[in-house]
Amino acid sequence: MKVAIVLFAVLAVALAAPQNPDAEAVVLRQENDNIGVEGFNWAYETSNGISHQEEGRLINAGSENEAIAVRGQFQYTGADGVVYTVRYVADENGFQPEGAHLPVAPS
Repeated sequence: MKVAIVLFAVLAVALAAPQNPDAEAVVLRQENDNIGVEGFNWAYETSNGISHQEEGRLINAGSENEAIAVRGQFQYTGADGVVYTVRYVADENGFQPEGAHLPVAPS
C-alpha cells in the first residue's frame, strides 16, 4: 500500500512539471529602432537563452541594384545543452550564415 502511494506521488509530481520549459519563457529585453530610409535595428532576448539581433540598411538607393543589406545573429541552447550562435548577412548575394556548427562550402 505504501509503495502504491509513493508511486502515485512521484507520478503526480512528474506530470505537474512543465513538459516544455520553452513554453514558460518570457521576453527579458526587446528593442526596436526603425529609422526610416536610413535603416533599422532590433533585438530581443528571452529567459530561456534565446537572443536575436539584426540591423539593415538600404544600399544602392535609386539604382537598378537597390537592395536591403541585413546583418544579424541569433543564439539558442540546443537539446544537447550546447549554445549555438549563427551570424549572418543577407543582401543582394543572398543569405550567408556562419556558425561553428554549420558546414562550410569548399572553396
